[in-house]
Amino acid sequence: MSDEHGTPDTSDIPAGSPGGPRPEPLRFFGTTWVRHDGGYAARRVGVAVGALAAAAGSCLVLRFAYQGLRIADVGGFVIALVVVMFAVCTALAFRHTWDGFTRRTAADPERQASLRGLLTIGFVGSLLAYFLRSLIEAPGEKLLREDYERARAAYARRSTRRTGNPARRGRRS
Repeated sequence: MSDEHGTPDTSDIPAGSPGGPRPEPLRFFGTTWVRHDGGYAARRVGVAVGALAAAAGSCLVLRFAYQGLRIADVGGFVIALVVVMFAVCTALAFRHTWDGFTRRTAADPERQASLRGLLTIGFVGSLLAYFLRSLIEAPGEKLLREDYERARAAYARRSTRRTGNPARRGRRS
């Protein structure tokens, strides 16, 4: 969108291109997911490597936190509680992120607000879901492709021309 007027930014659309629905851009991929061109494969590899590296770095940070708890000698119960909390939050964040890539969920702001803390704690799960999804396709591509194909089909139905004069048609009994 153009910041000045609130109109769609058409600077990257070639002149004379056909009308109709435009695909939504994906983070890190733009609209290369439509035709799998413009470095799509390289971007998928980069996203997969980046997500895995971020997850590995995050696990290293969590390891330092665990060592800090051991050094502080807070007790076995507290350490077990923290480990279980991170494991459960990571699993829930993975599931939530994976579901967001595979199916539409109702946009409930209250639910999102209540999950924000859990997803923040389980950020490693979200990174791992992003990594695994990028091995299959661009994360979120499936849902956007379904929407785009549906919009293209609706546009094609609306824009097809009728043949003949409808006033000349006889009434069907």
